[in-house]
Amino acid sequence: MRSVTVLGATGSVGENTFDLLMRAGGPEAFETVALTGGRNVARLAEMARALRAKAAVIADEALLADLREALAGTDTVAMSGAGAVAEAGAMPAGWVMSAIVGAAGLAPGLAAVERGATLALANKETLVAAGPLIMRAARRAGATILPVDSEHSAIFQLLGPEKPDSVSHVTITASGGAFRDWPIEKLATATVEQASSHPNWAMGQRITIDSASMFNKAMEVIEAVEFFGLTSDEIEVLVHPESLVHALVTHRDGGTIAHLGAPDMRHAIGYALNWPKRLPLPVQRLDLAAAGRLSFYLPDEARWPALRLAREVIDAGGMAGAVFNSAKEAALDAFIAGSIRFTDMAPVVENALAQMAGQPGFARDPDSLATVMDWDGAGRRAALRATREFA
Repeated sequence: MRSVTVLGATGSVGENTFDLLMRAGGPEAFETVALTGGRNVARLAEMARALRAKAAVIADEALLADLREALAGTDTVAMSGAGAVAEAGAMPAGWVMSAIVGAAGLAPGLAAVERGATLALANKETLVAAGPLIMRAARRAGATILPVDSEHSAIFQLLGPEKPDSVSHVTITASGGAFRDWPIEKLATATVEQASSHPNWAMGQRITIDSASMFNKAMEVIEAVEFFGLTSDEIEVLVHPESLVHALVTHRDGGTIAHLGAPDMRHAIGYALNWPKRLPLPVQRLDLAAAGRLSFYLPDEARWPALRLAREVIDAGGMAGAVFNSAKEAALDAFIAGSIRFTDMAPVVENALAQMAGQPGFARDPDSLATVMDWDGAGRRAALRATREFA
């Protein structure tokens, strides 16, 4: 029986992972070692009961008593706090879904990698903030990292884990998010509610807003560099409103191979869950005749400046990714709180990067998670200083 842990079980990726686990037999097919959640005690306990999890961890320490009460009568151990979330990653599960949003996913994901687990990686921040550290740890421990972002899963399915010499470049697609058809001058008036509505995908609020700003795609460009050993020049981004083509690989002979599928997160999750096998999944089969057309166009970096910032981060190397990620999270927090406008987020991040670029150690790759978190904190503080200029 396979052993599994789901980090971030109550989020959108976690919910889809739970759906696939239950469809595949639930506790009769999987030994669930641990489930973690942020604040949704009721849902976390419901999942833990359904999968007969050995441990359930709630990130908010104040909710531990509630979780214990919700799990009364079961054998599931209730735990709480950031340390316990990291401990969940270190528990002996063979397959670990890393679906916690934000830098909070770094410690448990690294813990899973360091003990040689298979890590299904949906947490973008892991490779953006700490790519060299994570990949070194994976090689050292013999861990397998399987991408769960639809674009990176598509590249992995087309390429495998390493870029062959025959590859000229890869293309990742972007839906364009909520504002792809808005007049650019109107973006400054965009509300949180408007930015939280995605035209194609059903995702959480933060990732949906990141889609509208294209910060999610910027992070995916950085991830592709770290995961596949690409250079920034070998990664192209195209806006593809239909969200049916997830990635393309172009070879030096001019041939291009595409990965297509319906916009359903369960495809990439299920691929990672079943890898190296391909098993049936409950996803809609692609009907190109019904789709009618596939359209593509180059993104306007005046509309989506996050893409330019991503390439600058790649060129800078060192701790730029950690600062970029934390400043992005702080800017997103400020937008959600109403402190800055939608169009202020990219300038806040750019300002934070400029503040940190001259600091000692900025150009060096991270040597530990503690180093990453130090720069994460510094990036957040720099972003907070920058937000005051736009408030």
